[in-house]
Amino acid sequence: MINNSSLKSQELIKKAYQAFNNRNIDTILQMMHSDIKWSRAWEGDYARGHDEVKAYWQRQWQEINPKVTPVTFVERTNGTLAVEVDQLVIDLEGRILFDGKVKHIYTIENGLLKQMDIEQH
Repeated sequence: MINNSSLKSQELIKKAYQAFNNRNIDTILQMMHSDIKWSRAWEGDYARGHDEVKAYWQRQWQEINPKVTPVTFVERTNGTLAVEVDQLVIDLEGRILFDGKVKHIYTIENGLLKQMDIEQH
């Protein structure tokens, strides 16, 4: 049985992916702690805080066009939420660079995204 907290977390993440796919950075930032720690898979290391996350995504979108859709949610015993996503990444000329599943691991605190990591399958 899914608890209310887990449902709220899933809805938060679904809304964040929708805003990401629509390139609505300001909407996503409202869903994040001001000291967010976000995995920069495309560049390595982490973006920390709203300004770094925004700059990271802006750089990314100048070179690639990712679309990420959440598929499954698994709440882990350590309190994180594992989200398997379908990820399609194309370059600006329309060539597919990646089309497959990726696992994003979220830490959510006080109803806001606190950290996102990427786990290899």
